[in-house]
Amino acid sequence: MNSSQFINMYLSAFSKNWGLFLVWGIALIVLGLIAISATTMSTIVSVIFLGFLLLICGFVIIIDAFSFWRNKGHGFFMHLIFGILYLLVGIMLIQKPILASVSFTLVLGVFYLVVGVFRFFYSISVRAPQWGWSFFNALISLLLGVLILASWPQSGLFIIGLFVGIDLLFTGWTYVMAALAAKSSLVKSA
Repeated sequence: MNSSQFINMYLSAFSKNWGLFLVWGIALIVLGLIAISATTMSTIVSVIFLGFLLLICGFVIIIDAFSFWRNKGHGFFMHLIFGILYLLVGIMLIQKPILASVSFTLVLGVFYLVVGVFRFFYSISVRAPQWGWSFFNALISLLLGVLILASWPQSGLFIIGLFVGIDLLFTGWTYVMAALAAKSSLVKSA
């Protein structure tokens, strides 16, 4: 099967199920709005969810260490240590989600500042076609970093939930628009 056949098969399946994608998109928009309206709760839930994921990963890595790496020398100890670290971080995130969210937010603020500076110098030095968008992206990254750090540690209580909510909102909107386009193409082809 070549790539154009695969794309046509994918588009056909998407068009046939446009209603499910529309419902999924609306559900994500609603979840995004809920997350944005309750950012502190969304932040805590997100951090606890990440903690449970790390906890599960830790168990899987430890099981892998004993089942596969047991008689393979250094690999066993490395996997065992990684598994234990995953478990410990998962437990800390679950037990102290507010402290974890404040720490994550500090890292996020510094990240956006550093990325913004690199994007700024990249856009100025390379000046690729439409470089203004790259420059604008750099300014947005810098602004996010400054805003997060200027209100830190209080921003640690809402930034993660706000970002999750915004992501859910725009992902849902993307699904809705794609579903409506698929429905429109079905109507045109009929």
